[in-house]
Amino acid sequence: MKKLSKACYIIRNAKTCMSVSSLKVIYHAFFHLVMSYGIIFWGNSSYSTMIFNMQKKAIRIIEGCGNRVSCRNLFNKLQILPLASQYMLSLLMFVVQNKNLFMANNENHNLDTRQRNNLYLPRANLTIYQKGAYYSGIQICNNLPLEIKNIADNQNKFKIALKKFLHTHFTQLKST
Repeated sequence: MKKLSKACYIIRNAKTCMSVSSLKVIYHAFFHLVMSYGIIFWGNSSYSTMIFNMQKKAIRIIEGCGNRVSCRNLFNKLQILPLASQYMLSLLMFVVQNKNLFMANNENHNLDTRQRNNLYLPRANLTIYQKGAYYSGIQICNNLPLEIKNIADNQNKFKIALKKFLHTHFTQLKST
């Protein structure tokens, strides 16, 4: 939190003499870098709410808005993913880059079902396991649209399509 507060301070001081595009570069260099470090491990924790509030503060500083202005349109305007979307992007990139760690449903049983190409979701009773990167990654990956799942073999195309999907769909649902 301390480094994110410093990043907000840097953005606020640079606001007086820089354009929005330059402030966006500063945001990515100071704020986004710290925020996204290890996000697949802490992105589902209770601290994510505080970090998301800091992210909204940084976005409002860049745009020169007040504290009570909704950030939904600001994220879209700046083409910056909110924390929850960034968490999903990082988690899904982890799944795509480490396909050897995951098993498809058709590898687990011989039945020809509709979900045969989805990843196999193991049984888990512990909430701490269900909130972990492995289990959450499988759940989110299985809920992706089919057209995005089909290009998972090409990581660059997958990342571009996923970012576009998250900007258009998830930003509208989660950020306020």
